Amino acid sequence: MRILLTNDDGIHARGINALLKELCSMAEIYVVAPDRERSGTGHSITVFEPIKASRVKLPGVKAGWVIAGTPVDCVKLAVARLIREELDLVVSGINHGPNLGTDVLYSGTVSAAAEGVIMGVPSIAVSLNSHSDKMDFDFAARFVRKAIKTVMKKGMEKDTLLNINIPFLPPQEIKGMRISSLGVRNYNNLFEERQDPRGNTYYWLGGGVVKEEQKEDSDVLAVQEGYISITPIHLDLTDYRLIEEYRKTFSEYLAKPDLGD
Repeated sequence: MRILLTNDDGIHARGINALLKELCSMAEIYVVAPDRERSGTGHSITVFEPIKASRVKLPGVKAGWVIAGTPVDCVKLAVARLIREELDLVVSGINHGPNLGTDVLYSGTVSAAAEGVIMGVPSIAVSLNSHSDKMDFDFAARFVRKAIKTVMKKGMEKDTLLNINIPFLPPQEIKGMRISSLGVRNYNNLFEERQDPRGNTYYWLGGGVVKEEQKEDSDVLAVQEGYISITPIHLDLTDYRLIEEYRKTFSEYLAKPDLGD
């Protein structure tokens, strides 16, 4: 089995290195990761400047590159150009902090896995629910290893990624695992206004998570209650429930070739 490891916290982050240590005995590992933290970059790609890629030596790795680009750049470049062999799996993470609910739209971690799916490779995103400097990634990495073995036996859907979020708890306190839906995850978008030494105004984004009511099967609730959450995410964002309704709403336009001035 060949696995591509990537992330949005940078190639030197503890999460990706815990995964590397755990998975190198079960698969041929390639690492293609950003040169620095790229959290919150979502599915952005680099199109107006060159993408620099440098080979790096990492223990237990078939080949590794550090990329001056986004997490999605890493996966696109890895699959399209850097890695000649066919990949069996992309694993993105382990992220420092959760990627729950609508976080997945902002997350570089989840977007890297989504790009794997776009390029035809089954993909998993993994996050640990803490930003502490004392985070222990060992249990999370061991769980990912078991999860990979489980899903690869059956075979993964190539058009759906798995988003895994693990509570930051001692292993004995984790209650189990839930297959979850995406919950509600909004923030107080507090923009602090500041001035630079030349008197120019700039803004610094802050704000915490807003507490909101969650569905019983949501990933947010699962992690809050001490369960590992696994959410299958499909990239087709179409709301099929509303297609027929909007065909009726716009029926007069659908019937006319002249749609306006």
